[in-house]
Amino acid sequence: MMDDSIFVAGHRGLVGSAVVRQLQRLGHGHIITALRPQLDLTEPSDVEAFFETHKPAQVVLAAAKVGGILANAERPAEFIRDNLAIQNNVIDACHRHGVRKLVFLGSSCIYPKFAPQPIPESALLTGALEPTNEAYAIAKIAGIKMCAAYNRQHGTNFLSLMPTNLYGPGDNYDPRGSHVLPALIRRAHEARMTGQSELVVWGSGTPRRELMHADDLASACVFALQRLNARDIGECINVGTGIDLTIREIAETVMHAVGYSGRIVFDTSKPDGTPRKVLDVSALRALGWTARIALPAGIPSAYEDFLARHAAAPTATHNT
Repeated sequence: MMDDSIFVAGHRGLVGSAVVRQLQRLGHGHIITALRPQLDLTEPSDVEAFFETHKPAQVVLAAAKVGGILANAERPAEFIRDNLAIQNNVIDACHRHGVRKLVFLGSSCIYPKFAPQPIPESALLTGALEPTNEAYAIAKIAGIKMCAAYNRQHGTNFLSLMPTNLYGPGDNYDPRGSHVLPALIRRAHEARMTGQSELVVWGSGTPRRELMHADDLASACVFALQRLNARDIGECINVGTGIDLTIREIAETVMHAVGYSGRIVFDTSKPDGTPRKVLDVSALRALGWTARIALPAGIPSAYEDFLARHAAAPTATHNT
């Protein structure tokens, strides 16, 4: 693998940047990246020209339109349109240009809202999805099925990895578009800086979430490139820590890392989302990979990233 050219699609986002860091740490010298002005993954002609020119041997598809509950609720058409376009173009190009291995990254939101906990891969398409991110989830399910269909029909080696909720350097801290942990980091920081006595957290605080550092997912992606094949994992395989915490516990951990000592107030007029979501990661563990970064150890790197990129600009946004 170390001699292969690897195209990391979405290299400036949370996951893509972590994959690039991991490859660089391993001394990989042929990493292919492209900024959006150079390559619009939603445009078939752009993707075709890029693959024809660069001819990557392997691809990590980390590019996606992502966001939290509010962003998914306000812009579902964009989430399904853009993610389907990116997937369709890149997956098909990988087949037509003879890419040796593709790692397609999905999301744990592909599973039913009331899936058994921890969620096994077999829960896919066994029940209704969480309505607040249904459009994004359907796009990712289509990506899984597309990879599986190309493997069956064309003998490709396209692997679908389903990560749990992620955080870390390169995250999106936009107050209207971020996921739970980066949103909490921003709110706790601003509460501390402005001397607020209360930190307002959406929902009841009782839903349980599993959180994984992006560097752990990057490690899993490289593990998949080096050691896994599509026949090893079936249609998809979960990537996570296997540990979940309540939103209250997560908020308290963030407050400690940020140095904020106020009290938490839960805004129960806001939606909770899925009541519990933790992945069954036994299949990937059996193949030899395990997450290593615990939440208290991982949050400081995310907070340092927030301070470096966003603390001086409260309304800043980040394009994933």
